[in-house]
Amino acid sequence: MSCYNSVIVPATIDDVWKEVRNFHQMEWGRPFITSVKPVGGLPGDCVGAKRVLNGAFEETLLDLDDTNYSLLYSIDDGPEPVSQSSVSNYRGRIQLLPVTSDNTTFAQWMSEYTADDPKLVADFCNPIYAALLEALRDHFAGEAT
Repeated sequence: MSCYNSVIVPATIDDVWKEVRNFHQMEWGRPFITSVKPVGGLPGDCVGAKRVLNGAFEETLLDLDDTNYSLLYSIDDGPEPVSQSSVSNYRGRIQLLPVTSDNTTFAQWMSEYTADDPKLVADFCNPIYAALLEALRDHFAGEAT
């Protein structure tokens, strides 16, 4: 099963990518992301970097593609329904695409996973991703005013 959410961000793709590409920095995700704790010694732009979001979601950066403005990560453990015992092979991707007509950015957040209850996972994750994408949009909308 999968999740999918998207938004138009009122900023250039390069500006949005500068905010999104650092796995250890999610200031743009406030108030939904209250803490990002790097785990281990790898920097946030290095494949293999690990973090804990809000003291609950353990994640690993699997791919960082500056050419295609994309990052891939795994959720290794978290609260139900995305705990290690309920979900496997959870892969999330943030992908940015330029909107050339007005120099904004199309941001999409998608995930795929195997789960005991796929609908429960989708119902849990979709609102989180939607809220985070809205926060990303609002982060840049605030800079434009």
